[in-house]
Amino acid sequence: MSVHVYGINHVAIEVTDIKKAVAFYTDVFGLEKKDEGEGDAFFKIGEHQFLALFEVEKMTPDRTRHFGIIVRDEREIKAVREKVADKYGLRLYPGFRCDFLDPFGNRIQVVDLHDESLVWLLPYREVQKAGIKF
Repeated sequence: MSVHVYGINHVAIEVTDIKKAVAFYTDVFGLEKKDEGEGDAFFKIGEHQFLALFEVEKMTPDRTRHFGIIVRDEREIKAVREKVADKYGLRLYPGFRCDFLDPFGNRIQVVDLHDESLVWLLPYREVQKAGIKF
């Protein structure tokens, strides 16, 4: 089975001061903030992606930094899980549908077109082209 990657879903990064980081990304890039909580903020990037900022006391690798890839459905997520575990011997993070470190240490989350987080990200024509029914 061939997996069809639809694009990048999101990028998540750590920051040591969420208020300064929000001010910086708003000022420098003119990003539209979509949501925020205690110690986190989310910005819309383009039509299909978002940037997530998470505040930490100390910068540490691979704590919450990761990127997300969109695939079609649960069947393709399963194919990715099997390939990374069986062929490459990579450990999947428990509690996530498909979350792992690549062979170089980059954290990747694989989501599908049915994930609720994509409802506000995907234009309806993209959903129609993919044949997705909600």
